[in-house]
Amino acid sequence: MTWDYYIHVEQKIEAETSSLSQLEARLETANRRERRQVRGQIEEKVNNTCEAWRQDIGDDLVRTLVTQLLDDVSTWWFVERFPCKEEARTKVYIPITQKLTISDPGKVCEDIDFRLDFQNLPLRNWLAFQVDFELLTPWYSKDDRVFHILDNPLRKDRVFGVPFMAASSWKGMLRWVFLLVNKLIGPEQEKDEAKREKAKAMELHLFGNEKDEEKNFHQGALVFYPTWFNKIGFEVINPHSRERRAGTKPIYYEVVPPGAKGTLSLLYAPWPGMKPSANPRDVLPGLLEAIETLLTTYGISAKRTVGWGTAKILEWRVYRKGKESQGATRGEWEKEKAESKKEFWYFFWEHKVLPLLGEECVS
Repeated sequence: MTWDYYIHVEQKIEAETSSLSQLEARLETANRRERRQVRGQIEEKVNNTCEAWRQDIGDDLVRTLVTQLLDDVSTWWFVERFPCKEEARTKVYIPITQKLTISDPGKVCEDIDFRLDFQNLPLRNWLAFQVDFELLTPWYSKDDRVFHILDNPLRKDRVFGVPFMAASSWKGMLRWVFLLVNKLIGPEQEKDEAKREKAKAMELHLFGNEKDEEKNFHQGALVFYPTWFNKIGFEVINPHSRERRAGTKPIYYEVVPPGAKGTLSLLYAPWPGMKPSANPRDVLPGLLEAIETLLTTYGISAKRTVGWGTAKILEWRVYRKGKESQGATRGEWEKEKAESKKEFWYFFWEHKVLPLLGEECVS
């Protein structure tokens, strides 16, 4: 059935691009004056084709990024005999995708909403955290879809087409930065064995064992959730020839652009009898510091070595059963920062999380 579908797509694209094939054939035999005219006709035809697709699809995210448009332009790109392949990328797919609006990332329709609600946690010793952030540099994670017009497509939900960062990516990156912050790895490692053992116990409590370990294997206290983004953009890397010092062939990256917003959501949910046990007053400050360091310093994207994926934190929020949720905005912190020089995460911990914990031990 899939084969029949793509045969149908190929026939449709062949019909839509037949006039372009004729114009390309004319271009090869035309003189200089005629070439300018033929190129203008080709550009007009491509623009008309793009506009027809845009009117047909509208702002339908699924038809653009999962089914109709993506299948059409990918077939156009891969079938050898079809003309104007570069225009399929630069004049059709990229312009249409850039103009998409994702008003409520995570909310697919009225009946399907993946956005989290931590207002009704089941246990008092559970805490939920949400961190709203805005990207300062592009975010990119490669999609696993093979049949795509771009070499570097952005990771999206394969059913609904919304760009997202997987929960497993959050866990891996945050674990790495937690180890750096606590000096278990990196250039300045902790020499005091007692402090190292304490930091390792906190890591095990929060994140659980790593995959390759087999002894005392158990899940950590943290539960991670995906982050949905509200924009799609494109970056171009153009390698240059050393001899001619000119661009060779542009490499397109489909990205979440700077200015896009997302929310990191995680749940601190220690289970009964958990070993090693831990006081949240000991483990949570290190977790919050790692979150801020990851977002603002190291970045959460592929190609972090060139600065992709850094962000500024807009707001922290914490939830607990039986308590009103507490939040710290960037504006509140900046007023305090002028006097105390405290980092954002510490301001949130001191003024919002600790009062929510009260005198009770949460774990």
